[in-house]
Amino acid sequence: MNHLIPISDSAIAMRHSPVLRAVCLTLDYIHENGPIGLTATGALKRYFVEWAAAAFDWPFYTTEDLYAVNKVLNECDFPPLTIMHDLLLSARLARHRKGALHPTRLARQLRADPAALWSLLAQQFLFATDHTGYTRYGDQPMGNWDIFLNVINVEAQHGLSEDRLGLVLYGPGEGQGWRDEIRMKAALYIHVLRPLCWMGLLEEGRSGEGFERDETYFKTALWHEAFKLETDVHLDPVTQH
Repeated sequence: MNHLIPISDSAIAMRHSPVLRAVCLTLDYIHENGPIGLTATGALKRYFVEWAAAAFDWPFYTTEDLYAVNKVLNECDFPPLTIMHDLLLSARLARHRKGALHPTRLARQLRADPAALWSLLAQQFLFATDHTGYTRYGDQPMGNWDIFLNVINVEAQHGLSEDRLGLVLYGPGEGQGWRDEIRMKAALYIHVLRPLCWMGLLEEGRSGEGFERDETYFKTALWHEAFKLETDVHLDPVTQH
């Protein structure tokens, strides 16, 4: 079941959604500079990757972080850009033609209405995109969006950890090895939590480093604009971020 409600507040979508901001910046870049060149393998050329890394200001992907592990930046070195590129194509907002990325007529029309653009992107990214290709092992979480959204709606009201989400969805998991647990959490993150964060519906807070790092997820104000869920009747007063 699709619980997504078309939103009308462009400002709230722009404020919370890295995907929407990046798409708008990309469309504006093309409008001002012309189509974006592609490599022989169909990736965006390095000059745009370097521009995007700075312009997008993507949470947890700062230029300092990216250049700390890369002397130069190719599209594959900036995962949000790779995924946004895929999304533009799958949502029919852009196409490859004559060695460059061109916006479609739909993209040019929706750029003037960021709320409608966000709704299209969210529909495609959450419910029509197969995120398996972005995982290391091809894992998929057990469950569906109806279950995921209704559980997160309640559990993220005052902050939700990945451990808590796994526990509520799948139980204690006695006898489950640490490798299986890590893969389960990674699948939930790639398929569910990250798309919700990148669309601006959840906000991710991080503390600690490496294996000691903890993530906590909170619903944003955009969540309450975009979803009407069965578990709404069970909610305590809202915590918005």
